[in-house]
Amino acid sequence: MAEYVASLIQKYASKGILVDTNILLVLFFGALSPERISTRRGTEHFTANDYVLLNAILVKFRAIVTTPNILTELNSFINNLSEPDRSKCYRFLAAALNNQAGSSPLLEIYAPSQNVASLDWPFSTYGLTDCGIADVAKNKYLVLTDDFKVASYLNEKGIDTISFVNLKYGQ
Repeated sequence: MAEYVASLIQKYASKGILVDTNILLVLFFGALSPERISTRRGTEHFTANDYVLLNAILVKFRAIVTTPNILTELNSFINNLSEPDRSKCYRFLAAALNNQAGSSPLLEIYAPSQNVASLDWPFSTYGLTDCGIADVAKNKYLVLTDDFKVASYLNEKGIDTISFVNLKYGQ
């Protein structure tokens, strides 16, 4: 598995990696305080070590790709934080979107919802965000997710995807 992951990283390093919502939350909440990742809504099953692993992966890519739908989900989680954490996360988001966060920039790619809903993906099963990920990533970006069902489906459809759970446990 390690060789396979390494080959995917090498293949997409100059293009970018599309990071699903929960993994992006680990990045943002970890920037606040890695030791509190497991206490936050949305990242309860992650740890400070996951944040370290995530950073070690993301620095290998030219860009962290996202979609407006992922950013909206991220925004909803951030908005539920209390101050001063909410403001700190929003400042980090602004810096990342403006390529000033000190890491790979966030590259937002828009896929019109009408187009995403009419694609040959099971929209009624996966919904707008995940189908948007499939549309944006196909033949362009590596996907990193913690959603095993989504990862399996994307791989089945020929979209290179890494499950963060597999990375975490070396599977």
